[in-house]
Amino acid sequence: MDVFPDQCAYCEMIAAPDGTGLVFEDDIAVVVMEGNPVNPGHAVVVPRVHADGLEDLDEEVGAHMWLLAQRLARALRRSGLRCEGVNILVPDGEAALQEVFHAHIHVFPRFEGDNVVMDADCEPREPRLLHKEAWALREAMKPLFPAG
Repeated sequence: MDVFPDQCAYCEMIAAPDGTGLVFEDDIAVVVMEGNPVNPGHAVVVPRVHADGLEDLDEEVGAHMWLLAQRLARALRRSGLRCEGVNILVPDGEAALQEVFHAHIHVFPRFEGDNVVMDADCEPREPRLLHKEAWALREAMKPLFPAG
C-alpha cells in the first residue's frame, strides 16, 4: 500500500486538506462531506493510508473505519439534518460502482420521499445452490482464519 499514490483524489485531499468539508479526523482516517451527495449530510469515511479496496485494506484500519461510520450514522440522527434512516455503502470494485479507488465508506441520511433509488431484482435461491455457495465461501475463508 502506497501512502500517496499518483492520481488518487482521496490521497490528494488528505495531503492538502482545505478543511471546508472536514467533519472529523484522527491518525487513522478522516470523515469528509461528499461533494456529490445523495442527500444533505452525506459524508465519507476515508483511511489516511491508501488501499485500493477492501482486499488491500489493513483489518485494523477497516475496523476503525466501521467504528467511525457507525458513530457518523448516530451523529446524523442527532444533527438536526433530515434523517429518518441511514444507509452505509462500501463500494468495492468497479462492478460495485467504486469510482475513487481508495477504500472508503459512504454514510448518508435517508428520508421518506428522498428519491434515492436502490433497486435489485432479487430472486429466492434454491437451498442446494445456497449450500453450494456457502461451501465455496467456507473453503475460501479457511486460510483467512488460521487454526491456532
